[in-house]
Amino acid sequence: RDLSASWNRRGLAWSLAWHDVVSRYRGSILGPFWITISMGLMVAGIGLLYAKLFVIPVEEFIPFVAMGIVFFGLMSGTVNEGCETFVQAAKMLSQTSLPMFTFVWRTVLRNLINLAHHVVIIVGVIIVFGLWRGMNPLLALVGLALTVINLAWISMLVGIASARFRDIPQFVMSVMQFAIFMTPVFWKPDSFPERHAFLTLNPFYHMLTAIRGPLLGEPVDALSYLVLVLMALGGWGLTFWLFAHTRRRIVHYL
Repeated sequence: RDLSASWNRRGLAWSLAWHDVVSRYRGSILGPFWITISMGLMVAGIGLLYAKLFVIPVEEFIPFVAMGIVFFGLMSGTVNEGCETFVQAAKMLSQTSLPMFTFVWRTVLRNLINLAHHVVIIVGVIIVFGLWRGMNPLLALVGLALTVINLAWISMLVGIASARFRDIPQFVMSVMQFAIFMTPVFWKPDSFPERHAFLTLNPFYHMLTAIRGPLLGEPVDALSYLVLVLMALGGWGLTFWLFAHTRRRIVHYL
């Protein structure tokens, strides 16, 4: 019922997400594009330096790093901000009977809005390095959809845990900082002679590969799609079970 009610109020979730982005950059001329500029400089710096260190052609490595940084930013942003999903909405939850899923969609949509700003980097890389000739944007959208579906349940799961235990956000942030180095964002997966546990057991690798691979014109292993689908089914099942047992307590936790 909560999920259904939140769908009927999806306009509210969008308004809240948009307000979050606008209010964060109120008074700024470029707004969230400051982050895009900063990310673009990071892509250029890391791309040029690591391409030299790893002896990889710049035209091959910069698109790889650019997409890795942008899309991993979506993952880390959604998961980290998911910890504040209910804490941030404490006053609204204590004064209204709004469906709690509304605030989950708020977090997800806010990060998708941020991603929309950073797409400028992706489009620029695609045009400059001629990736448009061999890319498969539709398959990349499928990967993005599977990724967002999984990020949504992870965001809700850490949101429930963080409402009860306030140490969870620090733990989650540390995990995401560790994950960016364990995920092929700055290094290529073919650095390993064969499939390594760093890749097979890393959910963020499968998310990133499902989006980045088609944009780079590279084939995506069917295992990545299988992992993402199974993660979505198992993850949402676990999240619904936990939500059913804690829904009435979340407001009291806050």
